Amino acid sequence: MDNHAEIRDFLASRRARITPGQAGLPAYGGNRRVKGLRREEVALLAGVSIDYYVRMERGNLAGVSDRVLEGVANALQLDDAEREHLRSLAQAAGPTTSRRPRQAPAAVRPVIQQVLDAIADAPAWVRNTRHDIIAMNLMATALYFPVLQSAAAGATNRRPANTTRFIYLDPAARDFFIDFDRIATDAAAMLRLEAGRHPHDKDLITLVGELSTQSELFSQHWASQNVTFHRSGRKRLRHPAVGELDLNFEAMELPSDPALQLNIYTADPDTPTADGLKILATWAATRSAESATINARSAASE
Repeated sequence: MDNHAEIRDFLASRRARITPGQAGLPAYGGNRRVKGLRREEVALLAGVSIDYYVRMERGNLAGVSDRVLEGVANALQLDDAEREHLRSLAQAAGPTTSRRPRQAPAAVRPVIQQVLDAIADAPAWVRNTRHDIIAMNLMATALYFPVLQSAAAGATNRRPANTTRFIYLDPAARDFFIDFDRIATDAAAMLRLEAGRHPHDKDLITLVGELSTQSELFSQHWASQNVTFHRSGRKRLRHPAVGELDLNFEAMELPSDPALQLNIYTADPDTPTADGLKILATWAATRSAESATINARSAASE
């Protein structure tokens, strides 16, 4: 990915969304030719010269100090995810010796699968930063059944199912995710955050290129330059077997495998969703038993 273009577009998009009034500056004149703040106004708020800020917004963050980055972040009123993204872009602009490709594991260690399987009453699964599903427990396999059966997600093409491919390339996603618009917006923003962290990840570049060419909606979201964390919140799903589920989710990076993230879904006690998860557990157990029977018959016939 073109680091200079990423920096330019990100800073320009953040500057365009802030009015002088929001920044605490007087808005002189009624005919402003730019949307949001002018470059000189950002420079004033950040405590740097106009020439220095112009150089930054043209895509040159090499050698920019943490103090200056923090000043620009404050001037542009960046949130935590945007501040991290700006730091990542600055790091990627540094010497090439610091740009080491990251190797994400293709599978979890056996002990991680043991942890997943020990979580019996809640869907739990592990994904990498490209949103490939790497490992799941029985409940998660049942919950994400539509994703795992989706050709668009990649599950039937001898590659891991990818939740963002499912969101943008499979029409069934609009029915599965009740809050589809928010889910789609967040998925693209999470990928852009990862692209800033790992700009030389070839698989990530391929994924973004694939989604950009096949989904106009993804292209629109990608062009927005938005970034976000995925740490906790609520997710509403419409499951084909158990109906609507209003789930809490927690997402945790695995310290022993920083490129992987553990996701766990739970339900508030004494709610229809809690009852739905119990039904899902029964459905999952039934499907697992049926699959085991089919496999046993197949092995016996060989």
